[in-house]
Amino acid sequence: MRTTYITKASDIERKWFVVDAEGLTLGRLSTEVARILRGKHKPIFSPFLDTGDYVIIVNAEKVKVTGKKLDQKVYRHHSGYIGGLKETPLRVMLNRKPEEVLRHSIKGMLPKGALGRQMFKKLHVYAGPEHKNQAQKPEALEIKI
Repeated sequence: MRTTYITKASDIERKWFVVDAEGLTLGRLSTEVARILRGKHKPIFSPFLDTGDYVIIVNAEKVKVTGKKLDQKVYRHHSGYIGGLKETPLRVMLNRKPEEVLRHSIKGMLPKGALGRQMFKKLHVYAGPEHKNQAQKPEALEIKI
């Protein structure tokens, strides 16, 4: 009788990848990174376990968007007080905190709940070309879009 293979936490081997976001489209980059964080690129993928790898994104400030998104896409945040709604257009957000644009995009593509928060912790985003995770010896990941 054949049995279905069930992935155990001890079977998971994690790698470190570094992605250069220069010239890549925001949404297409985010979907590929979310897929790697979740572990869908591995044959041992299980929807109830965090089987994904670590991802480092550099040059987040040089990510590109298409269409009129720079002016029309708005990030909203509410303080909880009356009249506390803050709106920030994408153009301003890319100038102030380019890392947050990518984090926000990728977080929305991960599962909601404790498992998604665990996966999100494996993401490291840097605005410039330098990162501080050299000790992990990350492999360069080429995203073909």
